[in-house]
Amino acid sequence: MSRNDALLLAALSLALGPATVGARTLYSCQRDQRLSFATVPEPGSRCVARQVHAAKKGGFWGSLGPVRGDVYQRQIGGRMQYSTRPMPGWTEVRSVAALKPPAELPAHFGMGMLGNPRLDVFAAQFKAAARRTGVEDAWLRAIAHAESGFDPGARSPKGAQGVMQLMPAVARAYGVMDPFSSSQSIDGGARHIKSLMQRYKGDLTLVAAAYNAGVGSVQRYRGVPPYSETQAYVEKVQTLYARYRAAMGRPTRAGAS
Repeated sequence: MSRNDALLLAALSLALGPATVGARTLYSCQRDQRLSFATVPEPGSRCVARQVHAAKKGGFWGSLGPVRGDVYQRQIGGRMQYSTRPMPGWTEVRSVAALKPPAELPAHFGMGMLGNPRLDVFAAQFKAAARRTGVEDAWLRAIAHAESGFDPGARSPKGAQGVMQLMPAVARAYGVMDPFSSSQSIDGGARHIKSLMQRYKGDLTLVAAAYNAGVGSVQRYRGVPPYSETQAYVEKVQTLYARYRAAMGRPTRAGAS
């Protein structure tokens, strides 16, 4: 099993499994030289049951980072089942509302639970970065919440680091010498976001998409790329942004959900 496959299997277990530590059964299925994962044996595939341990409730799942991969659903036997293989009669999961584990609504696949706004974490750093760049602190917090859960030591398999999950090239571009310094990461992330806001004339949907998938992907697709991860990420950040504005006693901006 490749690392990406293992991460996707972990994502399914987190998104669909119970919110407490424990084992549950998922299926790894082979067909047409392609491996997929599902909550039930896939018709026409050779499937092997696997016991998967769910993670503890809550929180962005840190070092594992976001997981790419489309997920499909179908009602079977009165329950919604999921698979990573597109099959006739199965529809792609596109909305966070489509997945409801017992305890909380997930932010989206591979990014843990949404959680409540946290105004106490690195408050001075976010306020300072907002003053210096003119980027609203509620938006900075929404990005940090989605990216790392405010963990200054967070790492992703793709190389992103720190509170704002800056890739090394982005960190260097903004003079971030220590990506695990909360103040440097937040300042660098804020300046990067300011640059994206200038590029996209304040369109926060495109800003979020570019922060997740890169400017090149947004340019290539002339908008939000057709990646399940990016589409769900944009939805998550917009939801968090609205929650942070509400927690700060500010009206919800148009376009924020």
